[in-house]
Amino acid sequence: MKISAGKIKGMEAVANAKGVIAAAAMDQRGSLRNLIAKEKGVDKKDVNADMMSEFKEAVVRVLTPHASAILLDPEFGLRAARARAKNAGLLLAYEESGYDNTRPGRLPDLLPNYSARRLMEAGADCVKILLYYAPADAPHINDEKHAWVERIGDECRGCDVPYFLEFVTYEEGVDEKGIEFARKKPDFVIRAMEEFSRDRYGVDVLKVEVPVNMAYVAGSRACKGESAYTRDQAKDYFRRAASVAKKPFIYLSAGVSNEVFSETLELASETGVNFSGVLCGRATWKDAIPVYGKHGLRALEDWLADTGVKNIKNVNDRLGAAKPWYAFYGAQSAAALA
Repeated sequence: MKISAGKIKGMEAVANAKGVIAAAAMDQRGSLRNLIAKEKGVDKKDVNADMMSEFKEAVVRVLTPHASAILLDPEFGLRAARARAKNAGLLLAYEESGYDNTRPGRLPDLLPNYSARRLMEAGADCVKILLYYAPADAPHINDEKHAWVERIGDECRGCDVPYFLEFVTYEEGVDEKGIEFARKKPDFVIRAMEEFSRDRYGVDVLKVEVPVNMAYVAGSRACKGESAYTRDQAKDYFRRAASVAKKPFIYLSAGVSNEVFSETLELASETGVNFSGVLCGRATWKDAIPVYGKHGLRALEDWLADTGVKNIKNVNDRLGAAKPWYAFYGAQSAAALA
């Protein structure tokens, strides 16, 4: 595999000195607005752009000294981007929040006033896309999604900017937090990682779910009842998913608690899989939303400086087994790829 100079530069900007991506995520929009509204006791339309930006800026200012990069959205996050620590690179989201619910298939769309070029002009070192993906969906639905991912890949190639593809698996009509989906999830994640590793998509980094739901791993701290897999089976799923990846991949936290995500990374480390880091959002700062909603900015900053920093350090402490992103190219350093 080869990688261009611009993509090397972008990757170096979002990785730490060891070549590991230890990034924070703060690109939530619709879900964040709903949660702030709930905690403030107001309608979501009363959570204005200033509130969204204020929350994001506080998170970025306090947490990025401990992160290799921050993922933001250009709608509410550009002010926050300017507040990030000098050590932190910038990824910007290209997709609209949510998905098209007027048609089956959770089809995505792009922000209408942005392009990969415009995101770079706004300061992005890398471009990120979120895709809801169900391998079992009708072929015409996934064909449309495949073309969409290809189109963005070509755009990022043309701009010579790294392309991070985040996919979240699902199955219509099945509770994604339940045991039925937990049993199907390993196969879905493995199939998605294999599909989007293909060169035709132009993806540089796969931002992936772990292939199991820790709430159903027998013996895990997160498992409080019925299990879907033993610990050894879970490890095998981690290894099988990693084996099909032909691009560097990092794990997303998928909205779980800091404790659960930390345990997840411990399990990944035990398996010896060649993951290249994390892009961790809500596991670090979600519990700050009630603090902000009820007590305001100063209380939010105090919470972040204490619990938020502890949370991100918990994640960082579990990245010792992560491999440098450039190792996927058979290189000992990013400079060796030039």
